[in-house]
Amino acid sequence: MKAFLAEYASAAGDLKVAAEGAAMRDVLTKSFESIGYEVLMPESSAFDDEIRQRAPGCDVGLVIAPDHLLYGFTRTLESVCHNIGCGAMNVAVAANKQRSSAILAQNGVPVPAEKTEGRRVIKPFRGCGAAGVRLSDGPADEGEFGQEFIEGEHLSVSLVGSRVVGNVCEYWSGDPPLAIALNRQEIEIDPEGRFHYRGGETPIEHPRRDECCAVAIRAVQVLGCQGYAGVDIVLADRPYVVDVNPRITTSIVGIAAVMREEIADVLVRASRGEGYSEVHLDGRARYGPDGSVSRL
Repeated sequence: MKAFLAEYASAAGDLKVAAEGAAMRDVLTKSFESIGYEVLMPESSAFDDEIRQRAPGCDVGLVIAPDHLLYGFTRTLESVCHNIGCGAMNVAVAANKQRSSAILAQNGVPVPAEKTEGRRVIKPFRGCGAAGVRLSDGPADEGEFGQEFIEGEHLSVSLVGSRVVGNVCEYWSGDPPLAIALNRQEIEIDPEGRFHYRGGETPIEHPRRDECCAVAIRAVQVLGCQGYAGVDIVLADRPYVVDVNPRITTSIVGIAAVMREEIADVLVRASRGEGYSEVHLDGRARYGPDGSVSRL
């Protein structure tokens, strides 16, 4: 069996997130190999061409890329290989933070209210790792929007959604997404109001875990996210969804370090509608923004 693993940042030499991308790539490579797959990867930064040329001979494929590129690469992968990540159309919706937030609000999922003036969080429509996110009362630039600033705990939920591939299209298996772990996120706001992502810890025990997981599950169901997804939450009077990442996130390096099951097997099974009903995490791990990991 062969798996095509296309991780963009390390292949393209994107110095800002290359270490993080390489860590996710290495964790998945090791996991796929442990369950009997030969792993193929792009051999150049001509990513779209590499997917078209190398993925067709593989049994499964997965793209890891920044949100603004993820839709296009995923669409290419889906045309030539069995995608075990989120579907391209769902990526397009979820990766637009303003659009996805509006959709979630319309469906009863708590999100920070959109705000056009005064002190607020200004963020890009698309982005990752808190890049470009800031607390400000100034104007939003083109390609940005503002949301209410909510004081609370910064958490995230890592989930895997299940689907079935039919002869014509993909559809939900009927099983709810599996919440693998509740994670603590380390978010720093500097004196100038800029947000910085400093990594996180997984899994954490929390008296409101079930509440957070229920909101995260609802969010990915509304947006149709399949495969691995990360839902960022600020926990205050209720869990507010501040971002839905329709892709592998850095949390995977910490989760893989403490999970008995192989994450590759979890992803492959979910993509065939045979998802796990639960996974087992032994101990805790801390992961850095560069993908470094240490057991606690």
